[in-house]
Amino acid sequence: MIDDVLGPGLRVLFCGINPGLMSEATGHHFARPGNRFWPALHLSGFTPRLLAPAEQHLLPSYGLGITNIVARASAKASELSRAELVEGGVRLAALLAERRPVVLAVLGVSAFRTAFAVPKTRIGPQPQKIADTRMWVLPNPSGLNAHFTLDAITAEFRRLRESLAAGGEPGGEPGASA
Repeated sequence: MIDDVLGPGLRVLFCGINPGLMSEATGHHFARPGNRFWPALHLSGFTPRLLAPAEQHLLPSYGLGITNIVARASAKASELSRAELVEGGVRLAALLAERRPVVLAVLGVSAFRTAFAVPKTRIGPQPQKIADTRMWVLPNPSGLNAHFTLDAITAEFRRLRESLAAGGEPGGEPGASA
């Protein structure tokens, strides 16, 4: 099991689907060399430099954190059961009520759909909130996700960051409803 990366005053809590086997072995989120989370985080402007997975402890200093829907590690997210994802959604709701990040950014649309019972979800800002936390869905940065290039993933991360910087609801103008 990998510990969540949390701190006070979280702006964005990034939420992976579940740890991969490399992450389990190292104790670091998104540790597989082909994973595009860390490059996308930097290239989108969330961090001033490219961080290595072993530097995940620096994220709270940027107002960022990491958790997972499901704590169990696996080689592929497809190995998770529907029940595990639903249970993970319940756990996340409790975590959001306790920590109150501005945004929960879930990295994987299919897992989000199952965990939160919203089958028609698309990438981007979501209309629902949990405990006043805004919801946003980003592409899964795993190297196994061939549907999105690093540039496309980075563009979605940047859209979230720019929305936060503008002071509005994610995906909208300041004061606009998502």
